[in-house]
Amino acid sequence: MGSSRLPVSLRDTLAAQRSTSRRRLLELNIDLLRNLVFLLFLFRWSRKTYRHVRGYGLLGTVLGFSLSVKKTAYRLLQSAPFVRAKVQREKRVVIRQLELDMIPTGRDVVRHTALPSEGWSEERVREELKSLAGMVRPRWEEGRVSGTVYHGGEQLSRLQTEAFGTFTVANPLHPDVFPGVRKMEAEIVAMVLSLFNAPADGAGITTSGGTESILMACFAARQKAYKERGVTEPEMIVPITAHAAFHKAADYFNIKMHLVPCPAPSYKVHMPSVYAHINSNTVILIGSAPNYPHGIIDDISALSRLALRYSLPLHVDCCLGSFLVPFLEKAGFDADPFDFRLKGVTSISCDTHKYGFAPKGNSTLLYRSKALRAYQYSLSIDWTGGMYASPSIAGSRPGALIAGCWASLMSIGESGYVDACHRIVGATRDLERAVREEEPLRSYLQVVGHPKVSVLAFIAKKPAGKDEPQLNIYEVKDAMKARGGWDLNATQDPAAVHVAVTLPIVGAVETLVEDLKVVVGAMVEEERTRIREGRKKGKGTSTAQLYGVAVSFPDKTIVKDFAVAFLDNLYKAKPEF
Repeated sequence: MGSSRLPVSLRDTLAAQRSTSRRRLLELNIDLLRNLVFLLFLFRWSRKTYRHVRGYGLLGTVLGFSLSVKKTAYRLLQSAPFVRAKVQREKRVVIRQLELDMIPTGRDVVRHTALPSEGWSEERVREELKSLAGMVRPRWEEGRVSGTVYHGGEQLSRLQTEAFGTFTVANPLHPDVFPGVRKMEAEIVAMVLSLFNAPADGAGITTSGGTESILMACFAARQKAYKERGVTEPEMIVPITAHAAFHKAADYFNIKMHLVPCPAPSYKVHMPSVYAHINSNTVILIGSAPNYPHGIIDDISALSRLALRYSLPLHVDCCLGSFLVPFLEKAGFDADPFDFRLKGVTSISCDTHKYGFAPKGNSTLLYRSKALRAYQYSLSIDWTGGMYASPSIAGSRPGALIAGCWASLMSIGESGYVDACHRIVGATRDLERAVREEEPLRSYLQVVGHPKVSVLAFIAKKPAGKDEPQLNIYEVKDAMKARGGWDLNATQDPAAVHVAVTLPIVGAVETLVEDLKVVVGAMVEEERTRIREGRKKGKGTSTAQLYGVAVSFPDKTIVKDFAVAFLDNLYKAKPEF
């Protein structure tokens, strides 16, 4: 019996139906995939929106959107030809002035922009070095400069110079060739760990400065979150008063940074805002002990509790506090808990080149455990040049600086640091008392928060009466420079001037207070006269104008251009204008 066959027309019909079914199934699958992609996009967008609103609040979100609109409108306005031409002309004037201020000019200025055809004699090099050292500059030796030079005395400087000479060619990258440098570096880390009450498994490294220490702490936290939790969109929560190095870490390592407020009157980090920003992408919390702008120590205890609750790393930036904060109690001052005795603290940065009086180029980064430190290591085990392992950003490092640091710590000792803490913090308290209690300072200046270490910031107080003037704090800064060569620091948000007291300043605090009284008194009388006579206020001093421009522009592109010009000038051997 032969097999039956379907008619051709029926076979064609069935094939067409099967093709149509497959096409419809494919279309359904594409529609399903499209819907899934849309839902995933919607989910991610909704989650990001929720996190943003949760972190910044509804009002903060609206204000942020409003600022974004203003920036866009401002950029569009700047793109207009007539506006752009005017802005470019004014920018050139400011940039030229920056160049004139930074790069020496005149017929007597000799520039060296190429190698000499024959090497100079030692005597000629020494003469030129002496000439360079004698260039006009602020008088930090007389205590006229805020921070900047954390000098431990001439005797210590001579000892550091001897250490440099002994280890000029040393490089810690080769511990087998320079075992003495390896020993000193390890001992520096051990000594600083003991100061901050590290547990038995505590570990650390030395770095070139506070910025590198902060960068490494943030990098290690990012790597830890990626390897342990698979975090690919890392975020960190940073007080607005924390050091700018955290902004650099965010840029370098692609970490989203949430800046949280530090409101008056305490000026400490606002803990509800920190809590509001924590999510599954958070890799690290930050606190300062103290911060640079105002010298305020954040509530590290509260941050520690939050870090433990969410199993997050907590980094304490003690670069500025360095060898003062650990000795506050022994020097007779009250101290807030801030170090490894708080269980949530996982890393601490401490600059030995500040109040440790070590040579510039020395800092430390401490970890609660060796396992945490290992996240910052760089390992290239299959490199054709051999196995390469580096603990931090640098490869080769100057062993001479490590020797200078070790010599400083061993020379000063605990008793020396306690004495320095007593003198420096005591002088800061004297300055604070004068601003709070003595006229005319108490009527026209106001201390920011309650600083407990070596930095004091003050703002212009709002006048008590309607006819009383309010000073421009930046003009106070410039007037102090004009009167006594005082090189104080300008900060913003709020507009303030701060003084970082160093050992050289300790002996000059009384003069600083007297000059400040004279300057404030004269400015008050001048303002009263201007108001009585109905005269308009002038443009103000250079610092006042600079910060006034920075505040007035919703879009900071122009201000950034000035900052870029400043950095460019650092590397100009001769003027270009």
